[in-house]
Amino acid sequence: MAELKELESHMKRHDFWENQERARKIIKRMQYVKRACEPVEAVSGELEDIEVLSELAEEEGDETTRREVARRAESLEKSVADLELQSMLGRPEDEKNAFLSVHAGAGGTESCDWAAMLLRMYTRWAEGAGYGLELVDRREGDEAGIRSATVRVKGSLAFGYLKSEIGVHRLVRISPFDSGGRRHTSFAAVDVVPEYEDDIEIELDENELEMTFTCASGPGGQHVNKVATAVRIKHVPSGITVHCQSERSQHKNRRMAENILKSKLFQLERQKREEDVEKLYDDKGEIAWGSQIRSYVQHPYQMVKDLRTGHETGDAQSVLDGEITPFMESYLRHKLSEG
Repeated sequence: MAELKELESHMKRHDFWENQERARKIIKRMQYVKRACEPVEAVSGELEDIEVLSELAEEEGDETTRREVARRAESLEKSVADLELQSMLGRPEDEKNAFLSVHAGAGGTESCDWAAMLLRMYTRWAEGAGYGLELVDRREGDEAGIRSATVRVKGSLAFGYLKSEIGVHRLVRISPFDSGGRRHTSFAAVDVVPEYEDDIEIELDENELEMTFTCASGPGGQHVNKVATAVRIKHVPSGITVHCQSERSQHKNRRMAENILKSKLFQLERQKREEDVEKLYDDKGEIAWGSQIRSYVQHPYQMVKDLRTGHETGDAQSVLDGEITPFMESYLRHKLSEG
């Protein structure tokens, strides 16, 4: 509430619009703070109404009013639980757009196909949740699926929700690529970073970058770019590598790649400062047994289980069709319970 009042006072100043960039950032922040404050005010108001109704019901011995109090109290309990969940999305980076990357693990075609299935899952989730989606890079597998892909997810709290997906995902199924119909286990890694745009102070030293320009890859035929527009940038000190080929212009691809690299470097430094035990970029763990965060089983039974929270469902197909919000919320509540 205090921050909202401070932001509103800034907007009332006569020189507010003299610095357009600063004004834009203040307005964007105020919109986010208002969205965070409104549910709190609504819950507080509903609690006061319930208290008044409860007193009235007791004074008059009105059973109908008592039932109304019980109904509204149950609804309020759910609102408080939702509010508790929102408190886990209060970090500055949570409100930002996100860059989500999927990487196939060892296992050739099986893992590449699994990576493509995960990309489809996140695409369906983003579309269903009303987020904008922009393909930044996609590197096809040799026979099927993808070796890796990066998408930009645009919308409020995109990173806040998608940060729950960072880690290794494991699939167990009867392989469609195995003529013997045997069961296979495949792995793919998911990485997510917030998009910091122009609000971070990260300077890229050209001497620390290895930059490669290639022709954009694709499924073949007319879709393959004959001009070297794809950009690959490696930050030598950290080992972070980014690749962008979504734009037709080499300049635009380079700018997008540098933006992703800056976001990754900033997030990495932030994690180091906070002494976070999760190393998101260079040391996710081997993309194989023992390092997975979630298992998706399609044979011999149907189940998706998050190994961090214990949340699970028997409807594996719905999850693969994008119904992953319950897993995200379960992770956020799990982190809240950890303190």
